[in-house]
Amino acid sequence: MTVPDTVRSLVATPLPAADSTKPPVSWDARGRAWAASILRRRFRRVGRALCEPGGLPPTGIHRVLVCRPNHRLGNSVLISPLIAEIEALYPGAEIDILGSYASECLYAHRFSVRTVFALPAKIARHPWLSAGVLRALRRCRYDLAIDACNGSQSGRIALALAQARYKLGFPDPTLNPASAWHALSWPDHLAHRGVFLLRQACARTSRPDYPPLNLDLAPDEKRAAARVMARLCDGSRARGGATVAIFPNATGAKCYGEDWWQSFVDTFESLCPKVRLVDLLAAHGRSQLGSRLTPFYSQNLRRLAAMTACMDGVISADCGVMHLAAASGTPTLGLFSVTDPAKYAPYGGASAALDTRGMDAVAAATAAAQWCSRLLPRQGSESLPACGK
Repeated sequence: MTVPDTVRSLVATPLPAADSTKPPVSWDARGRAWAASILRRRFRRVGRALCEPGGLPPTGIHRVLVCRPNHRLGNSVLISPLIAEIEALYPGAEIDILGSYASECLYAHRFSVRTVFALPAKIARHPWLSAGVLRALRRCRYDLAIDACNGSQSGRIALALAQARYKLGFPDPTLNPASAWHALSWPDHLAHRGVFLLRQACARTSRPDYPPLNLDLAPDEKRAAARVMARLCDGSRARGGATVAIFPNATGAKCYGEDWWQSFVDTFESLCPKVRLVDLLAAHGRSQLGSRLTPFYSQNLRRLAAMTACMDGVISADCGVMHLAAASGTPTLGLFSVTDPAKYAPYGGASAALDTRGMDAVAAATAAAQWCSRLLPRQGSESLPACGK
């Protein structure tokens, strides 16, 4: 099947029979179901051709493709440990990424990355643009192509279309029940799983540590952000003040209400009166903290990451900006109310997750202040009283 045929299949879905008792099915869902049905044979073929543990050579891998065609910011950030692992295992290799516009913004300037193929967020609604991206990908030749997500249909389609000597992805037990992958104990965190997959395929001893989330910010990006931070904080950082950013936005049930955040900020400020708080505004540009804190706004992801790199800490709801902040190298506290912290927690250094289920805003703020009290002494803010005391 050609690339145009693949994309056309996502939009040429027949309408289901009318049934007033069932909720309407979205065009995107119908497109995915139709694509899965007509690509099932190709999925079987690529599923049976995946590398087994120990199947990758230690040398000779020079061109690598990472497939993560997902438009969510967090998913784009979570492949950064895999990219770092490729750089470590195959120094000098050149990496292409099939991702989103977020991936393009985050990784296009990374030294090891040659090209980021950016698919639109809704492939079925942009068939010709999507076909052009996939056609460009199809023209390339790779030594290794990696489907970086377990259960991603779009990632498996991209892996099937890619022309590569070796293909690596998470095995499907129904397609290859005898695979040696099924006997392995996989890590919980989604950012670790791709690294584990690559290490096992290379027959490298699995180390207990994993590369941190890291966007490889350039020094000039950090210096420019530091100048903005100095103006925002009226020079207080130069006098030893500490700054913690709060990002209150998230999607769906992960989002806390404005009243909840108002109570959180009141409690935190009473426990940490010497800590300056900065309000990181969401893409809609409106404060969810009552416009009471110093605001910062940017739709440029690397600019936002550089800004969080200038903070002493970041407190965020469970969302992509939480992972972005952790990837900037700043200690980040993620607040979780729905998803599993074992899979999505920010990690690296002093970053941590706080499960707020069963907590009100006051209890959550108190726990955040305690985290802050352990964090700030290590940041050199010796003049500050311990938070939460």
